[in-house]
Amino acid sequence: MQCPCTGEPGPPDTLWRVRKLVPFVADVVLVVVFCLLGRNAHDEAVLGAGLLRTFWPFGTGLVLGWAIAVAVAARDGAGAARRFDGRAVWPTGVIIWLSTLVGGMALRAVAGQSVVVSFFIVAATFLALFLIGWRAAAQILRAR
Repeated sequence: MQCPCTGEPGPPDTLWRVRKLVPFVADVVLVVVFCLLGRNAHDEAVLGAGLLRTFWPFGTGLVLGWAIAVAVAARDGAGAARRFDGRAVWPTGVIIWLSTLVGGMALRAVAGQSVVVSFFIVAATFLALFLIGWRAAAQILRAR
């Protein structure tokens, strides 16, 4: 195997592996921020069990989105999966956004939590801004 960072034979170095995790961690943090903002806007406790109750459906949708995005990259072979870029707007960011939104709303509904049209619109907007927005900004900065 060739290291994608150095081009030398051998397994990828630790820095390469950490770089692969950074976009996932950024997404988790941004979904937590989305939940904190929502809870704060409704004068609900922002920490503790309430935050976990708000986060778990969207966090589960996020993980599902990442799994789908990696699977889409892997359909072109193992080399493509190794080259997977979690920072890409398309298709990665869009898949992750849609899975987080739709998966989160579906799980909220199954769990008996409210899913109203206005919340869906607000969630779609904020999650797009958070999950696609940072990728678009990073892509613009990388192009400079």
